[in-house]
Amino acid sequence: MRPFIYEQPQDIRTAVAVASRFASDGDQPTRADAQFIAGGTNLADYMKLGVAQPSRLLDLNRLDEPALREITVGDNGIRFGALVRMGEAADDSEVKRRYPVIADSLRLAASGQIRNMASLAGNVLQRTRCEYFRETSWACNKRVPGSGCAAMEGFNRQHAVLGTSEACIATYHGDFAQALIALDAVVRVEGSRGARNIAFAKLHRLPGDTPHIETELAADEIVTAIEVPALPWAARSMYLKIRDRQSYAFALASAAVALDLDGDSVREARIALGGVATVPWRASAAEAALQGKKLDEMSAGTAAEAAFAHANPGRHNAFKIELGKRALVRALLETRDMKV
Repeated sequence: MRPFIYEQPQDIRTAVAVASRFASDGDQPTRADAQFIAGGTNLADYMKLGVAQPSRLLDLNRLDEPALREITVGDNGIRFGALVRMGEAADDSEVKRRYPVIADSLRLAASGQIRNMASLAGNVLQRTRCEYFRETSWACNKRVPGSGCAAMEGFNRQHAVLGTSEACIATYHGDFAQALIALDAVVRVEGSRGARNIAFAKLHRLPGDTPHIETELAADEIVTAIEVPALPWAARSMYLKIRDRQSYAFALASAAVALDLDGDSVREARIALGGVATVPWRASAAEAALQGKKLDEMSAGTAAEAAFAHANPGRHNAFKIELGKRALVRALLETRDMKV
């Protein structure tokens, strides 16, 4: 691992000021000399592998703002402080009762040890686990812009079939993000230009021809909170994850579903897909296909077809299309049958 300077700022203002001092215009957070760290379950791995090489780490765990570590539930929704640990949110009784899709997505992610260490903000900003990104001897446009993509002709069983480009097919592997994008969450950030809100749906960027630009964040911006509105149908929601084994494995395909039903008919559906796309993926076409329809196996199947209509598989991952469709059908029907 490359030597680095380690600092523990005491407040957000100081952390932002230090990051701003070492950031150049247009710097991406993942390529900046000074980078923030909280749980370290993602960044520390990539520093050991030589994928990330910051010269200065700003540890956020000493920040003295209590709200960063709190879960607040109110009439307008729920607010997660950025430093709340995944395990804390997954076990929170109000989260489980009001937003089961969020609790499910966190409970099914990673290992218990990682859930107890990783922060919520760090989780949504985690980088891809693409093998060709992690191994520095391979070409990777996300790691080294313009170097090529070894995954295109390599073993791409785990890679994305939605949101891909000629430059990158790396999968976004998170689970929590699928629940957040389905529920219209908002991310609160603070930086040298002040505070702002970012719709979660706009936080991650499609790879296009610049896969190294992964989010809308500036290098000196800190995520301070994640806010989820109080949607009346959020209690009828779930996260279904299909993987090679039942513990400590990334999704091959997953579905986050929330439903507003009138009897068996769909007033509104919220659907996101994981394990199959380059970014957290809102399945808007599937939602539209269900609008006003009786939710049964046939309509769920039609929605699943719509969700993957523009899928672009590689040599080894075409199975994800059928797997993703079946996962979505099952998630829709199980969500319909929930006792709320």
